[in-house]
Amino acid sequence: MIDRYIKDANFEDTGFSYTLSLISGKHKMVILYCLMEFEKVRFNELKRYLKNISDKTLSVNLKELEADRLIIRTEYPQIPPKVEYSLSERGKSLMAVLDQLCIWGENNRI
Repeated sequence: MIDRYIKDANFEDTGFSYTLSLISGKHKMVILYCLMEFEKVRFNELKRYLKNISDKTLSVNLKELEADRLIIRTEYPQIPPKVEYSLSERGKSLMAVLDQLCIWGENNRI
């Protein structure tokens, strides 16, 4: 399957490259996994789950995931402000791929 991509197109034009562009980076897959596990998560909960991440880095990652339509940001009009993040349908469809990565890692851990 990969051979077909290499012969027929530039790597940047492949579905594989596109998928990697959506989930690349140190934290995006962990954020998506957290949202899969806990469904709706607030900013500070994500920060506690990710441990060593700055507010700015988490915020940038969340904005990128939202722009890529993988997550949904729900803002509640209350004081203090309340914002929750959850997977979009598009994000949920990516979970099968991430789940396979987890399975491969468990089966091939050295």
